Amino acid sequence: MSLHHRSSKYGRYAGGPDPLAPPVDLAEALDAIAEDVMAGYSPRHALQEYLRRGGRDREGLDDLARRVQQRRSELLSRHRLDGTLNEVKKLLDTAVLEERKQLARDAMMDNTDRAFREMQLQNRPQSTAAAVNELASYDWQSSTAREAYDRIKDLLGREVLDQRFAGMKQALEGATEEDRAAVAEMLQDLNGLLDKHRRGEDTDADFQEFMAKHGQFFPENPQSVEELIDALAQRAAAAQRLMQSMSAEQREELMRLSAQAFGSPELMAQLDQLDASLQALRPGEDWTGSERFEGQEGLGLGDGTGVLQDIAELDELSEQLSQSYNGSHLDDLDLDALARQLGQNAAVTARTLADIERAMQDGGYLRRGADGDLRLSPQAMRRLGRSLLRDTAKQLSGRQGRRDTRMAGAAGEHTGSSRQWEFGDAEPWDVTRTITNAIRRTMADGGDPGRGLRLSAEDIEVAETEARTQAAVVLLVDVSFSMAAEGRWVPMKRTALALHHLVSSRFRGDRLQLVTFGRYAQNMDIGELTALASRREQGTNLHHGLLLANRFFRRHPSMQHVLLVVTDGEPTAHLLPDGDSWFDYPPDPETIRVTIAELDRLGRAGTQATFFRLGDDPGLERFVQRMARRVDGRVVAPEAGDLGAAVVGEYLRAHFRDRPYDDADWVS
Repeated sequence: MSLHHRSSKYGRYAGGPDPLAPPVDLAEALDAIAEDVMAGYSPRHALQEYLRRGGRDREGLDDLARRVQQRRSELLSRHRLDGTLNEVKKLLDTAVLEERKQLARDAMMDNTDRAFREMQLQNRPQSTAAAVNELASYDWQSSTAREAYDRIKDLLGREVLDQRFAGMKQALEGATEEDRAAVAEMLQDLNGLLDKHRRGEDTDADFQEFMAKHGQFFPENPQSVEELIDALAQRAAAAQRLMQSMSAEQREELMRLSAQAFGSPELMAQLDQLDASLQALRPGEDWTGSERFEGQEGLGLGDGTGVLQDIAELDELSEQLSQSYNGSHLDDLDLDALARQLGQNAAVTARTLADIERAMQDGGYLRRGADGDLRLSPQAMRRLGRSLLRDTAKQLSGRQGRRDTRMAGAAGEHTGSSRQWEFGDAEPWDVTRTITNAIRRTMADGGDPGRGLRLSAEDIEVAETEARTQAAVVLLVDVSFSMAAEGRWVPMKRTALALHHLVSSRFRGDRLQLVTFGRYAQNMDIGELTALASRREQGTNLHHGLLLANRFFRRHPSMQHVLLVVTDGEPTAHLLPDGDSWFDYPPDPETIRVTIAELDRLGRAGTQATFFRLGDDPGLERFVQRMARRVDGRVVAPEAGDLGAAVVGEYLRAHFRDRPYDDADWVS
């Protein structure tokens, strides 16, 4: 006897890479996560949000969760639970009709007997279950009618078994008495095994002996008694929920009909014992829930139980996709279940999202700080900075009247350093290092350099050049709440990150200090600034920021001093001698006085200053123009989206003020 069964075994996906899976796009994920981090989200929250949203061409967890809910609603709206009752009623109607035909054809039958039989058929109860029970002792004259009636018992037996063991309805169709006896023996042995397990007296040998004897009934192929109980309990609990989902009348009808299953009350007794054992062993299963079915497609007991299992599986997937429980991780997703319910493409999508989550952490893009929170790693900052610098370079090279020139750190004298060639580089090749790279690659590939070399783009290195003095650069950025409120928070951070990457990768001789100023000013490294959350704090303490800038410049007296100030408001705070911050609005004259005095000190030291005015506030415009004139500086008023290009452009202009300067694409 063969059983046709849809596997319901649960567990994590253990297979290898899927050939259909799209490549993991960490660049897109990193850009999206970093954008959220710069907007104030924690890296953990930003990663979760990206996984929920998905990418440009990839579904996210929210999309999968929505499809799970649609699938659940579809099952409930398509089906109803009277399939078995309708099948029994059709068989009963067929039996009665065929019996009446036989009674009408049989001329030899005693008329009194015929009339009595007609009365029995005519006056059968309206309830299908009651009619089936009442006709159990009826002496059928038609063999066709008797066969139809016997099929009711067979159908009920197969359905009640199908509720507990998926596939039984089909497997036992046309089964012999020997097949039914084998089922009865299996149930008896199964109840014996579970009873021993409840008492703690079973052994692995008991389980192995049971599977060797009855394994054909369990295509899930459980590997232990616990796995066997899990599979059976999930199915049995779904069967209980199926009964609870029926109307009271349907439930009563089926309970009464069950007694006719295979014409064997012993079968129902064994199944009742099985249900009791499973409920005791797995009390955590949902044994009392119910669902509201509103469709037109009738379901039998076995198929209905399968649908309730599907709904339970969908609910479990919905919880997994929500990632809202403590310690949630995408590796928790049951990809086999997802493939069963939504198709293989959904499992591929989920696996890819899990790969992204794993790669972002295991690949070094996120790391835990001393406080235990996730942060963007230096590797992630470099990659993000490179991307932002590319965007900045495109903006600069697209300006009217400028041409695109590519520079290593500057043009002119060789520095003695080299770097890998990139598309668009115009610097001279470092021939020695290029040939050395080609030789090493050829040998690593098993080739013989003595028989000739083939250059690859990855072998080429270009010589870096230097034609400028080194610079000490301070980027002063306003972090007052208005910057966040007016949508300038993220552009400010993107600007800082692009400039930081340019200095650290292409102008390594320069020194860059990032200073934030709100109610107070503070030196920050790029990681701290990138993760800085906006605060509802009043105060624009440019005075304190200039004090920190002056302190930084004094540590680098031989360098060219470059001051870049990004702000969207007049100074409204200054630092008092005791270290407290004085705030007043409109700006206090003393705040303006001490701020200008500190700027004058910078001007006397030869500092090149540029003020980047964000917004159209007339008071701010007048103030920064006055500040710039005092130190022979410049004022630039970019849109927020152009801030990065403006700041990087001014940084380069400060370097190349003594010779012609073209905006460039400096991407490391």
